Amino acid sequence: MEDRELMYLAENARQKSYSPYSKFKVGAALLTKDGKIYEGANIENSSFPLTVCAERVAFFKAISEGEKEFEKIAISGSGDNFCFPCGACRQVMSEFCGKDFVIILEKGKEIKRFSLDELLPYSFKLDK
Repeated sequence: MEDRELMYLAENARQKSYSPYSKFKVGAALLTKDGKIYEGANIENSSFPLTVCAERVAFFKAISEGEKEFEKIAISGSGDNFCFPCGACRQVMSEFCGKDFVIILEKGKEIKRFSLDELLPYSFKLDK
């Protein structure tokens, strides 16, 4: 799947955001190695620590369906800048993805690609 197509799905997922407190909507579209797509939107709560990011929603939906191999994720935020995943989301990604996992971000019409290793070079890892 092309990056632009995956970003389109992330933009659509963003519309499902529940963000009455921050008013900052985020959507994510996660592509598995076998071509399935899982979408997520951020879900806020009045008890702020209970808020869940769009990226983790997408990952948790996929993992709960038995998926464990991922190719890339597109993230679309409602702000004017690139919407980078937070540290918690990066750590969740590192649990299930290799260093070459691709994170796609968009600002206006500009799309940038990053590897997970670029965004989280020193992740916590389970020794296997």
